[in-house]
Amino acid sequence: MKRVFDLILAVPAALVLALPLVLVALLVKLTSAGPVLYWSNRVGRHNRIFRMPKFRSMRVGTPAVATHLLADPAAHLTPIGTFLRRSSLDELPQLWSIFRGDMSFVGPRPALFNQEDLIALRTRYGVDQLMPGLTGWAQINGRDELPIPEKVQLDAEYLHRRSLCFDLRILWRTFLKIVAREGVSH
Repeated sequence: MKRVFDLILAVPAALVLALPLVLVALLVKLTSAGPVLYWSNRVGRHNRIFRMPKFRSMRVGTPAVATHLLADPAAHLTPIGTFLRRSSLDELPQLWSIFRGDMSFVGPRPALFNQEDLIALRTRYGVDQLMPGLTGWAQINGRDELPIPEKVQLDAEYLHRRSLCFDLRILWRTFLKIVAREGVSH
């Protein structure tokens, strides 16, 4: 049922977002050298690695680590990187991952392949059984500011509370957070 919901939502989202996707792609290409998309190795359901696209907000050659682990994240941003991240426009290409079945609209955010502590905790609490999401319960309750144990606790809570109504609530609250630009790392 969740997969059907994702596809029903993804098709109109892709149509509505087609022009913004093209415009953001052009902006990325015109403001920095390198590819428009950054393909990140992420951990999906059952700890399977998949390639997740994002609009590139960091300069080519930036280490593949969580942003908070960079000594000076701002030094790695492209000219429009801050805007892309604050507006969450860098996440739009993940619609592709939803179409492919690697992600869902709602679920725990996919971990980077090298975030062993996060992956181990999620596995311990059964969160690895969930399809990763474009947004999730932890995202709307702290996003980038949450320490890993708290993030996993919220992911585990989602595992036990998940339903279509809960997903719709999370999607609505995500929209409100994006509009307010809350909890976004630069």
